[in-house]
Amino acid sequence: MKLRVLPGGKLSGTCSVPGDKSISHRAAMIASIAEGATEIYNYSTGADCRQTLQCLEKLGVEIEETKQRLRIVGRGLAGLQEPEQILDAGNSGTTMRLLLGLLAGQDLFAVLTGDQSLCQRPMGRVITPLAMMGAQIRGRSGDYAPLAIRGFSEVRPIEYRLPVASAQVKSAILLAGLQASGTTSIIQPLPSRDHTERMLQVFGAPLRVDGNVISLQGKKKLGGQIIRVPGDISAAAYLIVAAAIVPGSSIFIRDVGINLTRTGILDVLEIMGAEIELENMCLWNKEPMADLLVRSATLNSTVIAGELLPLVLDEIPVLAVAATAAQGETIISDASELRVKETDRLQAITSELRKMNAEIKEKPDGLIIRGGPLEGARVNSWGDHRIAMALAVAGLIAKGETIIEDAGCIDISFPNFAKQLNLLGTLIDVQN
Repeated sequence: MKLRVLPGGKLSGTCSVPGDKSISHRAAMIASIAEGATEIYNYSTGADCRQTLQCLEKLGVEIEETKQRLRIVGRGLAGLQEPEQILDAGNSGTTMRLLLGLLAGQDLFAVLTGDQSLCQRPMGRVITPLAMMGAQIRGRSGDYAPLAIRGFSEVRPIEYRLPVASAQVKSAILLAGLQASGTTSIIQPLPSRDHTERMLQVFGAPLRVDGNVISLQGKKKLGGQIIRVPGDISAAAYLIVAAAIVPGSSIFIRDVGINLTRTGILDVLEIMGAEIELENMCLWNKEPMADLLVRSATLNSTVIAGELLPLVLDEIPVLAVAATAAQGETIISDASELRVKETDRLQAITSELRKMNAEIKEKPDGLIIRGGPLEGARVNSWGDHRIAMALAVAGLIAKGETIIEDAGCIDISFPNFAKQLNLLGTLIDVQN
């Protein structure tokens, strides 16, 4: 699939975004080992979260789906069945890493794989602590998928100091720790996404957070819940940046999750001068939510680094686009983890924005971007949904048309992305 993007249409109107990917993954996995049924509303429609559901079904979990909600019948803490088939995580690193944690505490053998991109992403940071807890995990070249795991229903509790802030590694350890007789503790160097901690507490897990130390008492039953998933702020980021940089734009995005570990995108854009207002704030299952009003504004350059970086890691490609529309030079540092995502995102966004006349320099751990006009070009997504959507936003302010090759990957996180933008007044054609 290709996208043909034309500049000129200002964004205006009210919209919504798919349910939060991170929360959806966690709600489904934790529901699968709870006692009784869980109903999940606004579960993410993206391909990544569908892979999680398919894997859970292969583990014997009963899932009933309607247009309005998912109903998952939990099998209890140690009740997952040994799968007869390989568990395919597709393109989803979250699915693979969290499933490894979930399966570490189950008395079964399983093999996990993914698409070509996922099989090139190292899993060692998850394998190491899970092996300390007693799980046996073997992979290609040590820590690459396909991965074979032999789990045990009696894993060891550990105290683990994370070498880098990682929500996925932290979550895998916590999911395994549910089956440990004792307290599993995690010490994180910096705060990272805390959706797992919040979701476990919603399901009744005895979990405590004291600063950067997270403690979980294992072997406690979880109970089925009713879960409402907020809109994904990482998906909303593309609409927010588009409205901020396309002159004359004003949009209203309903029901967006504003967890403080995820709102770095709002903080950075407001530092750059964006006009963003939060309205109708409330809590859904311990997760803060709000409506967002975004208006176009003149942006200024900034520095994105240090403690702020983990809070905007997924949004760096679209923030790079915002930087091309800003006055001055934006510097992004401490982002080397982007080199082992779905693709090397630092290299990818540098390569493709240069085709559009952007003045952008790649550093070992980040980017240097000087604001200036963009020109339409033929660019490529590198098979990465976040690169594809960032380039579409860039096309809205470029001179002339932009063609984005291999844009079908957008469905991984934001199905109907182009349709949503067009409803707001843009000019994007989907070409098969």
